[in-house]
Amino acid sequence: MALSQSQAAFNLPTPNRFITDHNSKGLAVFDTSVPEVLPTEAAGPMANHFAYATETFPADFTNKSDLAAYSSMLSAPPGIFIATGSVLRIVDMQPGGETPLHQTDSLDYGVVLEGEVELELDSGETRILKRGDVSVQRATNHLWRNLKKTESSRMLFVSLGAKPDGVLEKS
Repeated sequence: MALSQSQAAFNLPTPNRFITDHNSKGLAVFDTSVPEVLPTEAAGPMANHFAYATETFPADFTNKSDLAAYSSMLSAPPGIFIATGSVLRIVDMQPGGETPLHQTDSLDYGVVLEGEVELELDSGETRILKRGDVSVQRATNHLWRNLKKTESSRMLFVSLGAKPDGVLEKS
């Protein structure tokens, strides 16, 4: 599904992204090579806002190669993670929405920005995360559920490729 600029999704404002750089004098400035409004992809009960990504870790700023790589991804965004880099996204979920059970070879840091969500693991264990709570997903099979029936939720995720421990291949 192609990304497109969208209006506020799920009664939440469309997030903006502000990228910094250096000018020819070495002073910090805001980069204007990509739009500040995040591109949004709606998928079922969710809206994904693709905030930034790098193809390498550590990030390579030489000749603005990280900016060029991100710009090229805007027309064909990566999946949840990039094995050799990083992905930053904001995910909105409709009231009562739920993701499918999923698992990737990645380390995913998640922060609840708005609402209240439930994290369910394939073992059946659950945790309720409220605004400001953090999850650390270590390539585990899981799903997300918005517990509120009248309010959207919003989470921020940073995903990094990870060395598999063999569990993913066995499941």
